[in-house]
Amino acid sequence: MLNQHHQKVSWKKEGLAGLIGYFTTVYIVAVNSQILHSAGLPLESGMIATILASALGCLIMAIYANAPMVLIPGMGVNALFAYSIVEGSGMTFQEGLAVVFVASLIFLVTAFTKLGDWLKHAIPASLKHAITVGLGLFLTLIGLEKGGLVVRGEHSLITLGNPSSAIVITSILTLFIGIFLFTRNVPGNFLVTMIAGTMIAHFTGVLGERGDSLALSEQSWVFMPDFTSVTGFGFWMAVFPLAIVLIFENMGLIHGQLDMLDQQSKFKKSYQASAFSALSTGFLGTSPTVSSAESAAVIASGGKSGRAALTMAVLFIGTIFLIPWISMVPSTAIAPILIIVGALMVQNIKEIPLDQLSEAMPAFLIIVMIPFTYSIADGMAFGFIAYPIVKFAIGKQRELTTPVVLIAMVFLIEFIMRSLGH
Repeated sequence: MLNQHHQKVSWKKEGLAGLIGYFTTVYIVAVNSQILHSAGLPLESGMIATILASALGCLIMAIYANAPMVLIPGMGVNALFAYSIVEGSGMTFQEGLAVVFVASLIFLVTAFTKLGDWLKHAIPASLKHAITVGLGLFLTLIGLEKGGLVVRGEHSLITLGNPSSAIVITSILTLFIGIFLFTRNVPGNFLVTMIAGTMIAHFTGVLGERGDSLALSEQSWVFMPDFTSVTGFGFWMAVFPLAIVLIFENMGLIHGQLDMLDQQSKFKKSYQASAFSALSTGFLGTSPTVSSAESAAVIASGGKSGRAALTMAVLFIGTIFLIPWISMVPSTAIAPILIIVGALMVQNIKEIPLDQLSEAMPAFLIIVMIPFTYSIADGMAFGFIAYPIVKFAIGKQRELTTPVVLIAMVFLIEFIMRSLGH
């Protein structure tokens, strides 16, 4: 009887933690679908893909790893997919999904072999943190563009948007609300920001139209990745950065979250669950899922097991019925979230030893070249190529590992082939 009561209480507590986790992450349905839309996917299809990927990810985490983590399409990873892989490489959406599948397969291999550990120790921490910072700046740039705060200039690459336009005013008001809610640590702050931003957009006249009730029969629920370009060098140059980002982002996030839980014994299974989840996204029509930073909110709210993740999976499935309302959310309500997430990712710069130039210089190149080239893969290439060159130049070649040199060579070959191709 006592045990039954204990179970009841823990289910209640885990369910509540799952509910909080859902409210802190459901913003991803609107945000991710808008980013996928940039890669050519219809908005509603993007919402269904995001919902199904998040629900399945949480379900896998609940059943396989019994951990209270939320798996949703990763911020930064979605930008890499939409802007670098599909738009930047000129691939079709389906070819992009083939890249997602292959990169996730590599991620899965690292989760079940010693390759993950080997890579973890072989890639310099400064470069890993620099990728996160560069992604943060890239997301910020996309957010500023979506909100109309920056536009393409006549005499410069980028210039300030028209401060008197309704779109810019709406974006700025929403951004201030978002920053206020986030710094005050209000639960579900991104969701509240999005709702507030949508209401402001209604009053300023920049609101989108409400979608029709969902015509489920017309929606494509399963996508077939297109592997026709798998033999091309360009395909593998798209797979490569995505695999690296997936491996290190999940390693870092899961490790940090399990530290909070004091359950490092669950690392292997949680990491494997993340890999299985990422693999499924290639067929669901979205960029890969990652163990979200918002899992910290679930753990802080008392989530200790897979029950919290199971609750989130069920709630995500229920979100399908809200799609007509979610489709009303304008880009002015999404932009501030991208900017705030960008600011959070940039905090990793404090982990880079800026006083050691041989570490700081390649890291700096990654950080600036990701947003300035509008390509995550190209930004990473600059840093990885510079790293061995700088180490050789100052006689510290002993600090180089085989994977770093190999990655640098692959990126260099890609640049040479690209220049010969033009």
